[in-house]
Amino acid sequence: MREGTEATSLAAEVYGVVRRRILRGDLMIGEVISRRAIAADLSTSLPPVTEALLRLEYEGLLEHRPRAGTRVRIPSPEDVRGHFIVREALEVQAAIRFTQVATAHERAELRRLAMRADALAAQPDRQAHASLHQRLHRWIAEGSRCPALCEAIDRTCALAAIWIPTTPHPAGEIVLRHQVLAHGVVSGNPAVAAQAMRDYLTACLERTLEAVEETTLRVKRPLRQSFARGPRRRHPTGTGHITEER
Repeated sequence: MREGTEATSLAAEVYGVVRRRILRGDLMIGEVISRRAIAADLSTSLPPVTEALLRLEYEGLLEHRPRAGTRVRIPSPEDVRGHFIVREALEVQAAIRFTQVATAHERAELRRLAMRADALAAQPDRQAHASLHQRLHRWIAEGSRCPALCEAIDRTCALAAIWIPTTPHPAGEIVLRHQVLAHGVVSGNPAVAAQAMRDYLTACLERTLEAVEETTLRVKRPLRQSFARGPRRRHPTGTGHITEER
């Protein structure tokens, strides 16, 4: 019983580490992942790694190809379009509810987040931009006062985080996309809020399709089979201990 609990705990830790590395861009879409490399990097055995990767496959972050191994999932154009159809259904509803029930503080904070997100759009630090982008969408979801809706949006944003373009907007380009979205969502008018979210997601869909096409062409070239490894410490026993440099 105890061994089973420990194995589940280790699998959960491995899952958390690999998921974070995917979402922050340490592991790019299309990159091949080795179970043995992960086990060695995290000083654990293969079973918890296998369990963790299966969970990530179920969530759509990884894909397994016969005789080719596991890699960070490359979405097809149909995958991306389907994803944005789901996002529209969820996030338009969140925008409508936000404009109806959000407090003055929540509206002001959304405007502030939007200004910061647009300011980061032309900066080279894509990790910071992606993090703030997710925070902004979560803020709208939380402001909808519907936990189930918030949870569903969280799951869809996890995929969007690894698909969004990794290159900044051209220097000098004025980016107001998030501020235009925020203006509509805080308007108090449900129809205006819904249209602002639809327009925003349409622009995101176009950029994402372009980025996925570029990535698909890139990964047709041979990829090194590796796991993005960060500084680590090994447990004296060599097993059962997971560490990661934060």
